[in-house]
Amino acid sequence: MTRHFLNLSDLSSTELKKVLTRAAELKADRSLARNALAGKTLAMIFSKSSTRTRVSFETAMVQMGGHGLFLSPRDTQLGRGEPLSDTAKVISSMCDGIMVRNDSQADLEEMAAHSRVPVINALTELSHPCQILADIQAFQEVKGDIRGKKVAWIGDGNNVCNSWIEAARILEFDLSIACPEGHDPYQPWLNDAGSRVQTFRNPVDAVKDADLVTTDVWASMGQEDEQAEREQKFAGFQVNTALMSHAKSDAIFMHCLPAHRGEEVSAEVIDGPQSVVFAEAENRLHAQKALLEFLLSAE
Repeated sequence: MTRHFLNLSDLSSTELKKVLTRAAELKADRSLARNALAGKTLAMIFSKSSTRTRVSFETAMVQMGGHGLFLSPRDTQLGRGEPLSDTAKVISSMCDGIMVRNDSQADLEEMAAHSRVPVINALTELSHPCQILADIQAFQEVKGDIRGKKVAWIGDGNNVCNSWIEAARILEFDLSIACPEGHDPYQPWLNDAGSRVQTFRNPVDAVKDADLVTTDVWASMGQEDEQAEREQKFAGFQVNTALMSHAKSDAIFMHCLPAHRGEEVSAEVIDGPQSVVFAEAENRLHAQKALLEFLLSAE
């Protein structure tokens, strides 16, 4: 049966831990899995712009002996209205995997339903599971096993936040989320997580005794016209030195990038000693290599 990675919950706890362990091995020795995907092609469909996602997936395929094929709606028939089901059937008859970055989880799921090869979620409006793989790998490099630890999310209850909720449930750590009213994360996943996840309106309450404090931009791609309004709503939700002082003294800071210094995070925090944002970003490569190996090597 074809395995897709549309959300973190498509992997069991055991499988997720296996991928993370393998990611650490691949980071420690880049010669590993050098030819694991020799002769294989990953179709990379981007309808939203990207730096880390494109570079990491394309580089991962090269380092594993395969090829990443960049596709955008502007350059393909997707931009002219070809049905997603037709596109999925054709691409999956030629390629060994399909990676999709778009603004519709429903479209992603439709492609997966008609694909004979693994489909990977590289960001939708609902979730960003590949980012969380890299984040948890970065956490474990510094703090050890994330099980039983506390993570605090500050800001918009967006796709990255939603994937943190799934991670908390699967890997059994506590997650505290502080966001303004009207910007809460996906309620069904909050319900599924039960007592593992708590929500607050006051960032100080969420950050108290956290091992990790993480955030994202206040206005994501496609929300640029809401920037001014969101700056008002999110006033008081900046991760700065004062807020970090309520976390554990050895707490670390993460941000999936790109970051707006002076908005959701102060320069003192993101560029300071508690920040692991660039190790986190680099881990997109290693975590995705492990994921690609897991999904495509079995094909």
